[in-house]
Amino acid sequence: MDTLLGSLLLVPYNFVPHGFLACNGQLLQIMQYQALFALLGTQFGGDGKTTFGLPNLTGDKAVTDANGVKLTWVICSEGIFPSRD
Repeated sequence: MDTLLGSLLLVPYNFVPHGFLACNGQLLQIMQYQALFALLGTQFGGDGKTTFGLPNLTGDKAVTDANGVKLTWVICSEGIFPSRD
């Protein structure tokens, strides 16, 4: 996978693709997603010791494309760790 870890994508699927997580505000275990935690920290929730949160981009209003297909925000959880070079 050539996607940068932590990248956000808007997808037109009724499932979350492999290597991504839904941006629904859920709390994750730091031990399971250490690299993603290194990028996000606790800015979206969690205690910073065992858990951290994902952004909640579900909103009150569903995002749709021009054909009315519901779109879902996902975040890359298995990708390339971005460098600062």
